[in-house]
Amino acid sequence: MRLIAANWKMHKTVSETQDYIKRFLKFVEHPESREILLCPPFTSLYVAGQLLEGSGVKLGAQNCHYEKQGAFTGEVSIPMLKELGCEYVIVGHSERRHIFGESDELINKKVVACLEEGIRPILCVGEKLEDREAGMTFKVVEAQVRLALSGVEEHTDSIDIAYEPVWAIGTGVPATPEDAVAVHRFIKEVLKDINPKARGKTRILYGGSVKPHNAPEFMKHSEIEGLLVGGASLDPEAFAQIVYSF
Repeated sequence: MRLIAANWKMHKTVSETQDYIKRFLKFVEHPESREILLCPPFTSLYVAGQLLEGSGVKLGAQNCHYEKQGAFTGEVSIPMLKELGCEYVIVGHSERRHIFGESDELINKKVVACLEEGIRPILCVGEKLEDREAGMTFKVVEAQVRLALSGVEEHTDSIDIAYEPVWAIGTGVPATPEDAVAVHRFIKEVLKDINPKARGKTRILYGGSVKPHNAPEFMKHSEIEGLLVGGASLDPEAFAQIVYSF
């Protein structure tokens, strides 16, 4: 089943989250026909979990720490997220990598922790503009995938991967569907090499300036098994249009 995920980033207070979800659920019909995921900020997870209970819409977090507990001021552990009803965690988003300096080693620790705790990570990978212009897209993406999955190669069926070309995030200039398809196919080949026994349950999502008007162009390709939506997910009606665009 294709996964359509909303990454709200640092947007929406608790009251705004309540208003959004009440409005969004009015647009949701037959959620069992696709997997819908909302990833609010940490402060809104509790109320979001309460409002989404029984709706068929899943709850996820935007980040996590790899330790279960400890002296890590300002961090949030996976057991804390699970108690709130989170089933997914976004790991290694480009903003975590490039703004907050998260390394491939740290991202690997988070992936490992997610798998150990039974929560499904959405691993984000993608190249910067200078990488693309230098013809390094495949090399950069392959390195990110292999390093993130180091030591847990046999568990690839328990993760999803979001291809987000950094140069397309928030710019309003998405990759073309054909560009995305090429990278998605490549990631699938890398996964087959990493885990030949995999049953193909890793979904490859596209993210990067997805809007209601271009989502159908991406989703008509079978290689694109879902979307990770940023800015356009902040409006409940626009996100609902994306969810039902295929």
